[in-house]
Amino acid sequence: MALLLTGCGAPADGLIGDVPACSIGDDAVAASGVVLMAQAVPTASWVPCLQGLPVGWHFSGLDARRGSARFWLDSDRDGVHAIEVWLTGTCDTAGATEIPSDREGMHRLERVTQVTPQYLGRRYYLFDGGCLTVVFTLSGDARGEPLALATQNIGTLRRQELAEQVRAETGGRLGLDPPAAAGSPR
Repeated sequence: MALLLTGCGAPADGLIGDVPACSIGDDAVAASGVVLMAQAVPTASWVPCLQGLPVGWHFSGLDARRGSARFWLDSDRDGVHAIEVWLTGTCDTAGATEIPSDREGMHRLERVTQVTPQYLGRRYYLFDGGCLTVVFTLSGDARGEPLALATQNIGTLRRQELAEQVRAETGGRLGLDPPAAAGSPR
């Protein structure tokens, strides 16, 4: 039950302090922040999470609202909110270039908008029902290395796995998604 209660006590601004870890505890369940992100974007077949963080990187916060969710990573070399990870139902990839994906079942696009004095851009992962966008604002001297280090620790979980986890954690009393109202489309 504690899996879902974190969201019940969230501040009015939607900010959550819990790290959206892919796996916590002996049961290796996803953290409550991951469940909240899935609930914020009910069409998304994949949900982002953190597998860990490289030295010098820190989780900064999570904001989950109807239709979108995001979390931030701060870097001691690249600044506050150096990486921002968004989950949305769709995204605007205009101007982005498709490149080979490093994630199964997802199309990857990238758009770099500035290389000096900061390295700025977006990396998109498109999948059924959603879009994972990694916004990077890197202020340090290095460019590609910090982006690679941070993003290799951003994992994804299948929505179906999260739904099964919620059912198991609540003894079948709760589901990840609310049941559709009678006669309304899902």
